[in-house]
Amino acid sequence: MRFFLPLLFAASTVMAQVETLSDAEVKQTLDALRTHYVQRSAFDEAALNRATLQGLLLQLGGGAALRATEAAAEIDSPFRSEILDEKIGYVRFGALTKEHLAAFDAALGNFNAKKIPSLILDLRATPANSDFDLAAEIIKRLIPKGKMLFAINRPSAKQEQLFTSDRDPLFQGVVVTLVNRETAGAPEVIAAVLRAVDNALVVGQRTAGQAAEYLEIPLAGGGKTLRVAVAEVKLPQDFPLFPGGLTPDISVQVTAREEAEALKAGLEKGVAGLVYETERPRMNEAALVAGINPEIDAETEPPREKDPLIDTALQRAVDLVTTIRILGSKATP
Repeated sequence: MRFFLPLLFAASTVMAQVETLSDAEVKQTLDALRTHYVQRSAFDEAALNRATLQGLLLQLGGGAALRATEAAAEIDSPFRSEILDEKIGYVRFGALTKEHLAAFDAALGNFNAKKIPSLILDLRATPANSDFDLAAEIIKRLIPKGKMLFAINRPSAKQEQLFTSDRDPLFQGVVVTLVNRETAGAPEVIAAVLRAVDNALVVGQRTAGQAAEYLEIPLAGGGKTLRVAVAEVKLPQDFPLFPGGLTPDISVQVTAREEAEALKAGLEKGVAGLVYETERPRMNEAALVAGINPEIDAETEPPREKDPLIDTALQRAVDLVTTIRILGSKATP
């Protein structure tokens, strides 16, 4: 990996430099290279086509990619819901399926029956998906009727498909969504629309920027396929999502391994034990009177075999929901 990092940095630097050139400067640079570069074969038609393709794929990012031709395997990601601290409803949606949508309805009904005022919708374990119809159905459960959700713009067909909420929501309260760098397609649209339309806050990492419909084109050799975006999801107020992705309101940087361990543990044992951190002992007045220092005592204690596993992103979401609830109660006369 360390050998590729300088190459990636160099490629991004070149792209940034080229972006600063005017059209006239681009033409002048190409003409000068064709005239003066020592290896003339670098400018034959095949070489220019290859260089054009390389540059386009780098520039388009999530909009186009070459992939090995293989059958797409469906990822089974289970649904899970629970209640944290008797005040926060937690839903890990898992795979976008109609069965999980029905489970979502049941979970929201349970939260309402128990007067749960807030919801954390975890989309980190939701595989990349382009089922925007199902994404719209999920969003409708959480926002007021009559709101415009998003549109799918298909330039080749010169048409735009609009999605609007046509039902009363099943849950009305504080909503926070959890996303990560793997959140792609319909899941990132869910988080983005909830923020754009209902001010739901987003916690995690910038999403993949694949809020689009894709066409798979097998290449002649049979070993590779071109995956290219042919339709783009447009958000209300024309908020940009493709191809840059969704930037969270609260960024939480964890390694993919740490997050995978937390998600696995949460699925197996529940997430409550992954979010409530033990407060570190602090120096206080009583300690001064007693002549002790809890901070030093904590440092001199024998080390534990292993630090407890914490889902950092979920912890931040719980903190956020708790803060909003406390501030809201203080603001109520």
